Amino acid sequence: MSPDLRRLTGVLDRSDANGSPTGETSTESTVGAPTVDGDRVDPDAFESFAAWSGRYMLTQVVLDGIVGLLAVALVLQFPNAHFNDIKSAVLVLGAGVAWPVAVAICRGYERGKIGVGGDEPRAVLHAIVLGIAAGAVPSAVTDRQGVVALCTMAIPIAGMASLLVRYGSRRRLHHQQGAGRNVRRVIVVGSTYAVADLSEVLSREPQCGMQVVGVCVKRADISLAHDAGLPVIGDIGQLIELVHAYKADAVAVTGGDATRHHYLRELSWALEGEGVEILVHPGLVEVAGPRMHIRPHVGLPLLHVEQPHFTGWRRFVKRAADLVLTSIAVAIVSPLMAVIALAIKIGDGGPVIFRQTRVGLDGSTFTMFKFRSMRLDAEQLIADLRAENPNVGFLFKLQNDPRITRVGSFLRKFSLDELPQLFNVLSGSMSLVGPRPPLPAEVDSYEDHTRRRLLVTPGLTGLWQVSGRSLLSWEESVRLDLRYVENWTLTLDLLIMWKTFFAVLAKRGAF
Repeated sequence: MSPDLRRLTGVLDRSDANGSPTGETSTESTVGAPTVDGDRVDPDAFESFAAWSGRYMLTQVVLDGIVGLLAVALVLQFPNAHFNDIKSAVLVLGAGVAWPVAVAICRGYERGKIGVGGDEPRAVLHAIVLGIAAGAVPSAVTDRQGVVALCTMAIPIAGMASLLVRYGSRRRLHHQQGAGRNVRRVIVVGSTYAVADLSEVLSREPQCGMQVVGVCVKRADISLAHDAGLPVIGDIGQLIELVHAYKADAVAVTGGDATRHHYLRELSWALEGEGVEILVHPGLVEVAGPRMHIRPHVGLPLLHVEQPHFTGWRRFVKRAADLVLTSIAVAIVSPLMAVIALAIKIGDGGPVIFRQTRVGLDGSTFTMFKFRSMRLDAEQLIADLRAENPNVGFLFKLQNDPRITRVGSFLRKFSLDELPQLFNVLSGSMSLVGPRPPLPAEVDSYEDHTRRRLLVTPGLTGLWQVSGRSLLSWEESVRLDLRYVENWTLTLDLLIMWKTFFAVLAKRGAF
């Protein structure tokens, strides 16, 4: 919990039954020059979402057009391509238009999906299927084999290239958003505690591309929100004026008494035609889109939340994928593992493999294997190191741990010490992707909600691995593991494995 939330909890505890701090009166607020807690804000200092998102999408369209051109031009160089020069030129130019059109049909250029989620890459994958179905299938029926070969080779090449382009564009965008550029200016509205919770989530997730410019609460709660350290800019009744004054791109509405009854409906009417998004926070922080669906009931749109799936065919598919991919990985990295084992043995003559008891699926224990990266007397030194570093936390990871050997330091930088866990995956005690395998002492201290980490098989990599590794706090690690448990799919596993490769190369949080 952040300091602001801790302060808010203390303020709420001292509040009276009406929600106002004891002994305080409500604070009047008027809309004038944009300020956040007294500091003047210049809305013109930020480029609007419409401006930068339009430029971003135009760049993607142009790049996809170039990708389509190059993919067809490349395939036409193959020996079996039998097209004259004029027809080849027409095909190349046509591909430069047809490929962006296919991506657009699959909703690959929607501004609301920029930089977050998997909708952009998913649209490209759908475009590959659409392109082959629209080009190759009719050509096969009419016996135009040259066009069939062109489509079945050029379209997948264009798709893979577009995925790489989007990966690079997203990385660049996230870097800019981390520096405060190309973000959506958001005003958060709702009850005091809900506003504090959502503001903290948006602040700790810079990749979502949202910058909270201020919050609005009920007039009676303004003093309470100020005492909690929230950037109050006005009360809920002034929201429309504040949206214009701060040139907000979106309004994020949270739950609570402040936004009950017909507030959302009236807000949507008031903002109609303004180009301002309305984002509604349902209060289900760790539940992702695939489990949430809006369905009509008796004339009302109700949010349905599906139960998470921990058994059945999904687990079978996950296990099959683990066996296939791990067997391939073991065959590829076996020579490297032999070299690492020799280096460790030459280093100090001690054992090559470090064995440790960890807790797996449903609370069962297993022996986890790693290449030994610490000195032989590491366990004897831990008590003294804990005394010298009392604030390290439960997991006890030091950035410059004196127990780590020279070889071990290199192995940890590139996560090579974890390669023997591939054999844990083959045995079924671990998966390629999953929550971090905890120690028995950790599990003994778990709260009830934290025990949900044990509902799926622990993994060699996971959301924690691609989100900072050892730089994460205990609370952040638990939060990411629970997010995975609540939403795991085979697609998510493949995405995490893809990101793990780049996380390991970057060496961020590896110690």
